[in-house]
Amino acid sequence: MKHKYVENPQAIPVEVAYGNADRQLIVSLEVPLGTTAYEAVLLSNIGDEFEKIDPESNPMGIFSNLLDGKSRPLPKDYVLKARDRVEIYRPLLIDPKQARRSRAENKKSKR
Repeated sequence: MKHKYVENPQAIPVEVAYGNADRQLIVSLEVPLGTTAYEAVLLSNIGDEFEKIDPESNPMGIFSNLLDGKSRPLPKDYVLKARDRVEIYRPLLIDPKQARRSRAENKKSKR
């Protein structure tokens, strides 16, 4: 885990997280008050570690709550609170409903 802490009373500690099948990374850093989730991703430099990260298009969330612009603000509008964890999500490779159907069909065919 990388740590980028700066002694600043006008800053808050947050984390930025991303993972793929091979590797997970959580970057801990302090950001200025008023920083958005999107800005924290840029400040963390986590994109340097994973070439697939695109802050403009990857969905993001805070503690598994999607920042979708509906029930919660978009990443560029969500102002972080102390100890928030910004999670960058990968696109789904297969629809979860289709995956369940496939597993059920495989189970039936084995009987």
